[in-house]
Amino acid sequence: MAGYPLGVITLVIVFLLIYFGLAHRVLDRLYLSDRAGLALVAAMIAGSFINIPLLSGPITTSINVGGGLIPIGLAVYVLYRAGTAKEVWRALAAAAVTAAAVFFLNSVLMPTEPWNFALNILDPLYYYPLVAGIVAYLVGRSRRAAFIAAILGILALDVIDFFRLLAAGVRGTVAIGGGGIFDITILAGVVAVLLAELVGEARERLQGGPEAEGRPRSLLASLKIGQARKLLNEDADKKRGGQDE
Repeated sequence: MAGYPLGVITLVIVFLLIYFGLAHRVLDRLYLSDRAGLALVAAMIAGSFINIPLLSGPITTSINVGGGLIPIGLAVYVLYRAGTAKEVWRALAAAAVTAAAVFFLNSVLMPTEPWNFALNILDPLYYYPLVAGIVAYLVGRSRRAAFIAAILGILALDVIDFFRLLAAGVRGTVAIGGGGIFDITILAGVVAVLLAELVGEARERLQGGPEAEGRPRSLLASLKIGQARKLLNEDADKKRGGQDE
């Protein structure tokens, strides 16, 4: 339970950004409406305190609703709605690379305390979402692929732990998406999407708008809706500014 507050605080910030209309662009990329985004964030916060038992025995296994079940469902939904088969495979490949990078970080660079001095600058908890978010974006490149890769890549650690315990024949407990992994999963997804949004926004501004050639019509429609919302918000801001003067 001690690891929950950081992830919950992050979700509260995301909730406020959506509520005040500052996350239209990202939600459009993930095929979500504002209402759906608010409902998902609220469900993840509430579900962070609920664990569903999966297996009992030498290796007790459960899945956390807020940190495992809902993020996996959202990742699968975004993957299903992906525009092209190429994007699907890129997202899955990015998830595999992200899982490998985080596993390497966990088992090689930070196996025991004290950690290497160069890595001891930040709390170890922050390295996992940072590495996962950066790797997920670099391999996935798009906002959707980066989000999927970050979420699935982190949660894959719990699955790897299960099979490691199973192979070793020792007793243990695996809580998929629970404990500290809840925080890491949420932060990794936010870092990946934020990085993709910042870089993607810069690239689109330099090239005069998003690329349309070869994109599916459903995606282009989503982009146009996001741009229309942005223009309406800018017009409203200008009107308010004129009235203030």
